[in-house]
Amino acid sequence: MAYSNLRKIAFVGDYPPRKCGIATFTHDLRSAVAQYAPSECIVVPVDDLAESYDYPSEVRFQIAEQDLDSYRRAADFINCSDVDVVSLQHEFGIYGGPAGGHILTFLRDLRCPVVTTLHTVLPEPSVDQRRVMDQLVELSTRLVVMTQRSKSMLEEVYKVPEHKIDHIVHGIPDRPFADPNYYKDQFGVEGKYVGLTFGLLSPNKGIETVLQALPEVVKEVPNFVYLILGATHPSLVRSEGETYRIRLERMAKELGIQKHVSFYNRFVELRELTDFIGAADLYITPYLNAAQAVSGTLAYSFGCGQAVISTPYWHAEELLADDRGVLVPFADSPALAREMVALLGDDQRRHAMRKRAYLLGREMVWSHVAGLYLKSFEAARRNRSHLPKPLAVRTLEEQQLIMPRLNLDHLMRMTDSTGIQQHACYSIPNHQEGYCTDDNARALILTVLLEELGKDSREVHHAASTYAAFLNYGFDPETGRFRNFMSYDRQWLERDGSDDSQGRSIWALGTCIGRSHRRSLQSWAVQLFEKALPTCAETTSPRTWAYILIGIHEYLRRFNGDRLVNQVREVLTDKLIALYENTATEDWPWFEDVASYNNARISQALILSGRWSCNERATQIGLRSLRWLAEQQLSPSGRFRPIGCNGFSRRGELAAEYDQQPIEAHAMVSAAIEAFAATDDPFWCEQAHLAFDWFLGRNDLGQSLYDTGTGGCHDGLQENRVNENQGAESTLAFLLSLAEMELLESSFAAFKSKPTVARIAHAKPETPRLTHADGTY
Repeated sequence: MAYSNLRKIAFVGDYPPRKCGIATFTHDLRSAVAQYAPSECIVVPVDDLAESYDYPSEVRFQIAEQDLDSYRRAADFINCSDVDVVSLQHEFGIYGGPAGGHILTFLRDLRCPVVTTLHTVLPEPSVDQRRVMDQLVELSTRLVVMTQRSKSMLEEVYKVPEHKIDHIVHGIPDRPFADPNYYKDQFGVEGKYVGLTFGLLSPNKGIETVLQALPEVVKEVPNFVYLILGATHPSLVRSEGETYRIRLERMAKELGIQKHVSFYNRFVELRELTDFIGAADLYITPYLNAAQAVSGTLAYSFGCGQAVISTPYWHAEELLADDRGVLVPFADSPALAREMVALLGDDQRRHAMRKRAYLLGREMVWSHVAGLYLKSFEAARRNRSHLPKPLAVRTLEEQQLIMPRLNLDHLMRMTDSTGIQQHACYSIPNHQEGYCTDDNARALILTVLLEELGKDSREVHHAASTYAAFLNYGFDPETGRFRNFMSYDRQWLERDGSDDSQGRSIWALGTCIGRSHRRSLQSWAVQLFEKALPTCAETTSPRTWAYILIGIHEYLRRFNGDRLVNQVREVLTDKLIALYENTATEDWPWFEDVASYNNARISQALILSGRWSCNERATQIGLRSLRWLAEQQLSPSGRFRPIGCNGFSRRGELAAEYDQQPIEAHAMVSAAIEAFAATDDPFWCEQAHLAFDWFLGRNDLGQSLYDTGTGGCHDGLQENRVNENQGAESTLAFLLSLAEMELLESSFAAFKSKPTVARIAHAKPETPRLTHADGTY
């Protein structure tokens, strides 16, 4: 084959030695194309480990999975490398950001055509997945799917025109059709019937179904052995070790089939893998998910001419039609046992099935598949009309500003085996001041946000457990409330904590429930949330109500059908609305006669509750009060100036300018982000950036409160200097703000056709006028 017009092709996706199906596919596709075309084939892999992998020479640039700027740098590298076309492998789980949305930033910055291979096409995607998919379709020149069903879903669900889609089957190695007995002696299974399942081990593979079928199988076929080939999925190993494999081994022993089961706990190379496939009389894919769009293991085994028994996931239904294999219901061990025995007892049927599979598999060998991909690449290169115009220079307004590097050194310095300590002398933990529930709740929230950002290291997991243990110990079952202050020698200094500590604890628990994927943390948080909510809801502080409402919102992200929690939300929302309507005037649209501390949280809580409970009045009040607060906290030079804690802001008086506290900047960051989510008004993105930039020196003194050396944040901005101490509250305010800003930037990367929108300063639109029920303001 000669495709001389394609001088250089870049393959983007996972790549060996990373152990996953996408990595294997990218490697095999790249190798096949390089063999059949005179093109330079470079690779740009995505790294899920901080220490990277020992890649082969074709890897020219690496993308850090969770680093958004890394995607931009990769696009710049490809743009400068004279690449003719990019072959992108897409699976939601391999890229950073919401639903893998970071990859969209890479695609927007490219100046060459992109052919995207879709390894998953979901018929009912989540909101984030749908928005990512829609952008992916728009930014790709051509789309490749591996099954006819995926092609139909692209057309029907995602409205992709047929001419933009190429149906190219999963490639397979080219091996001769041979009797399984030829390979069995090298594995010590000569004279036995062999069943095989291979691939990275994880709970969704349905291995349990096969194990539970084996007692019936070995009664009829006593010389049967089941080979389970493959290492445990690396992400599963990182989260829980080999617990799943151990459970399977114990199950086999309990079923009395240990003599008929063999685990090969390793990731095998292609040559050895095909020998394993060759030795199998049956290949079994007992997957549990019907929406499995494609299975590389199924394609390999089928194309090599094996008799296949499978559950009816989409790829299997299509490939095994017309008696090219056997389908059994999901998780139905008796049915699986019956079909295994029947097929093993009918040599003529089994070998005829193998032959039909092998003949169709000749159209799946990599030499043929590579030619189809090259045709797709050529078509994409000819169709350059969709590409953006070259952009040689981008002004700062056209770019997203770089965020500071996350540095957890000071957070960990302040954290010991009890929890995070309250205060510091400069950057040294002040043991004399002990601990408080408030700070440990904030710290726990931070660890969950870091998990959401993909920055949940073992150190972060350990810290999360420490903060959770502090909250757990702080809860008093007799009073139903949390204690707050604890001395360094672990003695509680009070029987009953402040109302704020109750609200922040509910907020932290709700965040664990709504955002964390750590099952044990969720389960613990649910139990404590249920115990603490009734008493917390009886508090009298508006800020406490706000914290509780934010916590309830997080809880309802996972359990939105909880009637009791929804009722509490409704009651607290009405309380804040009543407070506003009894106090607010046209020139003082606020909830109290004084705007004191953590002010933006009240507005944020109403925006959240109003938006998600369809309470338009709550949303309007939240937005109106927050806009007024933003105006109060804007200096004449256009910088963020939080209301000072030395006097606050009282009706009819000038607001205190000092001491300016980090928690005010953090509150404004959070509330402005929520206001943007509710309105899509870029004004609020600018407010979030203004408040965040206060930490970095865009403030009245022009001095940074964030200490890049220690990773801590100074305790406030005074009239002529910064407070040099770096306590927990301040440090957490900065780190939480940074995490929330990174989540905001990630959402821009995924969901905005123009990634510059966050930095565009828009004219302030007119604030909607609020009226009371009687028509007066």
